[in-house]
Amino acid sequence: MENGVLNFFESNSIYIVMFIVLVIWLGIFLFLNNTDKKLKVLEKELKEKKNDEK
Repeated sequence: MENGVLNFFESNSIYIVMFIVLVIWLGIFLFLNNTDKKLKVLEKELKEKKNDEK
């Protein structure tokens, strides 16, 4: 059993690396998307606060 798993990892290591890189890029994308949504909400609040002061 162990030999089969090790053989799989050795012969398909490029796919494993590509999967890990894909997961990292997906995480970065989700983080940036979430940050953008939060910034839009803050910008909207700032605009409303500025308009209320005038």
